Amino acid sequence: MKILLVAAEAYPFAKRGGLGDVIGSLPLALKDKGIDVRVVIPKYSDIPSSYRSKMEKLRNFNVKIGWRNQYCGIEKLQHKKVDFYFIDNEYYFYRNNLYGYYDEAERFAFFNRAVLDMLPIIDFKPDVIHCHDWHTGMISVLLESQYREKEFYKNIKTLYTIHNLKYQGVFSREILGDLLGLDESHFVEKKLKFYDAVSFMKGGIIYSDAINTVSKTYAREIQTQYFGEQLHGLLKEKRNDLHGILNGIDGDEYNPRTDPYIIKYNARMIKTKLINKTKLQKKFALEVNPSVPLIALVSRLVPQKGIDLIMAVLDDIMNLGVQFIVLGTGEIKYEKFFRAAELRHEGRLSSNIMFSDELAHKIYASSDLFLMPSLFEPCGLGQMIALRYGSLPIVRETGGLKDTVMSYNEYTGEGNGFTFTKYNAHDMLFTIRRAARFYDNKKIWNRIVQNAMRSDNNWGISAEKYINLYNSLL
Repeated sequence: MKILLVAAEAYPFAKRGGLGDVIGSLPLALKDKGIDVRVVIPKYSDIPSSYRSKMEKLRNFNVKIGWRNQYCGIEKLQHKKVDFYFIDNEYYFYRNNLYGYYDEAERFAFFNRAVLDMLPIIDFKPDVIHCHDWHTGMISVLLESQYREKEFYKNIKTLYTIHNLKYQGVFSREILGDLLGLDESHFVEKKLKFYDAVSFMKGGIIYSDAINTVSKTYAREIQTQYFGEQLHGLLKEKRNDLHGILNGIDGDEYNPRTDPYIIKYNARMIKTKLINKTKLQKKFALEVNPSVPLIALVSRLVPQKGIDLIMAVLDDIMNLGVQFIVLGTGEIKYEKFFRAAELRHEGRLSSNIMFSDELAHKIYASSDLFLMPSLFEPCGLGQMIALRYGSLPIVRETGGLKDTVMSYNEYTGEGNGFTFTKYNAHDMLFTIRRAARFYDNKKIWNRIVQNAMRSDNNWGISAEKYINLYNSLL
């Protein structure tokens, strides 16, 4: 079976969030199961020079974007036995950031068409093109509207994965002709029209042979008005083609037994985790005290992640006698809040308004509790990584958080973390207080940590589900 994964980012080349992690790890799992899987992303200037210098240039050709005739180079690099292709155009992709430009529609319209045009040139005909998030939503549209009559493309199927419905790639209706070469017949409700605009995400949903999202709970949630981001009606209509498959994590990348950034440990060596904790406390000028619960927040600082709940009761949380460490960047108001909180709670709260992969590993390995009170969470990888390292998640029951974290039950001994249901700061505070109480009972606490570290969130099961879904299309 031949599968092409198409996305805007992939670890370790370019990553801004969970999408990059998934596109970095899913193909490795598929490859291990005998699938001929390949990946294509844009060639950004952000890609480290250590990878750029090893890329092999295959071909270059021109891509038509409306009236434009743009250069496109194809470069290739094998990483962990998987072939990665890079779409090269410096005008579109040689910029300081991956996203956030005025011409996003043009950049990704170019990328979508370039992917289709490159396939016969590199002599790779996939059975399934697996598209990810809004940046690739027009691949299925263009394939059905402009490429199907060509022999090479006749039998190619498409799968469209929604990683986050909130970000939909919505642009003015002028892009139909100006960038996509589509006529006005596509500007209707049953096709690409989204109010008075055009939606890449809607295009991917309507034109792909199957759709999935990244947890079973999120697949149900997005069919409701609250979570559906104005596409709930369409998704409910497409429910028979909508599947929920949990993301996994790379078990080699996130493994406390082999992690090069930490003092290594496993579920039977929980005391070693405390050594990591005291080292982190020293590093960030927190009181060195292994008996104080250390809560971690490793997150984008945006409303989706429930930061408003934390702001509402942070001082109450600190009054529980805990320590708190923050790692992440995002909206200015949140960054300022945590910087100010560090001054108020000197020696007990550390705000690190930055992102560092190495530091993230250290925090997962050192923290006792991992806070993730999301407003919504399609899947979430943070809680899975935290489980792997024995940092017990405190999460709101939504999306993938609900599917991966089971609240500890003191009567049965089951559970790998702590959960609350309503998006309410005091419900969250109550749950943190409950978790802190269990921390004082080491017999119970160590049992929950062992439950957490034995949770299986590697790609094995989910990769099999994707293979079954590919087979169902063929």
